[in-house]
Amino acid sequence: MGMSRWPARGRPQGCRNDQPAVGTPHPGRRGGIPLPATATATATAARGLPGRDQAAGRCWSCHHGTVIGRLHHVIVDCPDPAALAAFYSELLGLPVTWQEDDFAVVSASDTTSGIGFQLAPDFQPPRWPDPARPQQMHFDVMVDDVEAAGPRVLALGARRLPAGDGQSAVYADPAGHPFCLIPRPGWAAPIGLT
Repeated sequence: MGMSRWPARGRPQGCRNDQPAVGTPHPGRRGGIPLPATATATATAARGLPGRDQAAGRCWSCHHGTVIGRLHHVIVDCPDPAALAAFYSELLGLPVTWQEDDFAVVSASDTTSGIGFQLAPDFQPPRWPDPARPQQMHFDVMVDDVEAAGPRVLALGARRLPAGDGQSAVYADPAGHPFCLIPRPGWAAPIGLT
């Protein structure tokens, strides 16, 4: 696949954005991801951003009418890419679309962006919520019912972590990366935990 490996093996970075691509702006899109019109307006208002310039057909994330890149994959360092890809494949209901000895990808298809898992032999997992070894990144996974989802992620190999804010359902994946189960926002379609 020709994926670049940055930084060198001895310098794992936690996570990174890989292989940006040049594109053009589209109304109702941010970074190449389609957004409902209400989500775009809500997000820009919540951030105090100027919002969409309707006359020019540009959204706030576009700079001078062109998008610089589009997300390819978010890359996560781990000790076992195949095992962590299998965990997130089950958690998110997405297939493993690429796998090598030192790299695996979970995405909707082999032509969409997703989550990449990269071998880091000296990986040191974060210690939630210890600031001496911070989380570096985490996923918010929306679910229909946080209470019902908890036992299911534990069965996949996750473990429960103390909630930093006292309200979030915080777990660690099998490699130790924290992730949160959050209630599905009203604007999102039902996930359908069955």
